[in-house]
Amino acid sequence: MSVVLIFLAGIASIVIWWLSRQRLMSKPWLEVGTLEDIGGPAKPPIPTAKIGLAIFLAVVGALFSLLASAYLSRMGGADWWAIPIPRLLWANTAVLIASCAALQWTVVQARRGASENVPLGLDSALATAVLFLSGQLVAWLQLVAAGYVLADNPANSFFYMLTGLHGLHILGGLAVLARTRARLLAGGAVPSARLRLGIELCATYWHFMLVVWLLLFALFTGWANDFVDLCRQLVS
Repeated sequence: MSVVLIFLAGIASIVIWWLSRQRLMSKPWLEVGTLEDIGGPAKPPIPTAKIGLAIFLAVVGALFSLLASAYLSRMGGADWWAIPIPRLLWANTAVLIASCAALQWTVVQARRGASENVPLGLDSALATAVLFLSGQLVAWLQLVAAGYVLADNPANSFFYMLTGLHGLHILGGLAVLARTRARLLAGGAVPSARLRLGIELCATYWHFMLVVWLLLFALFTGWANDFVDLCRQLVS
């Protein structure tokens, strides 16, 4: 239970930080202003898509936190044999970081009005995302070739389940990102406000999935175990 609380606390802090940047946590009845501010321009409402994405990410974070808790709890079993981590996962992690960086750069370029750089950023994010998924599949094939099949022991099953579930979420985000790229291609060189919002949402989703992957990677390498033990010592 302590593991779930720690993981949920981390996910909740990320969601709260993101909501604060979107002014979803603001209290307008407590804001102080002058009479001149009343006639000023009204602030645009928060897009429904941002609220929906925040709810979706909260659900995804809760799902992975429960699976991570089950992973750590199952490690104490006598039939648990740790699975070796392919070196390719390090490269895949770097590729996913590059994909997030490309999307964040695209967001900045779209906000600045540098429309000629937006297609390049989206294409780079798409290419690196496809490369990440391909690398994950190759890592699976390497483990299977080495004899680490799905039903061999619980560690194998958890590894394939968690990486597969994360890959499915990346694949879903890739479909949305490809759709955004297609809309940009059909709408011309200058991205509309709707397209800029879509790019920002894709970037937010990509950053979240990067955080989830880093946590899973720490789980597989054993770094998370040391952190959990430290937290348990602090609590006790």
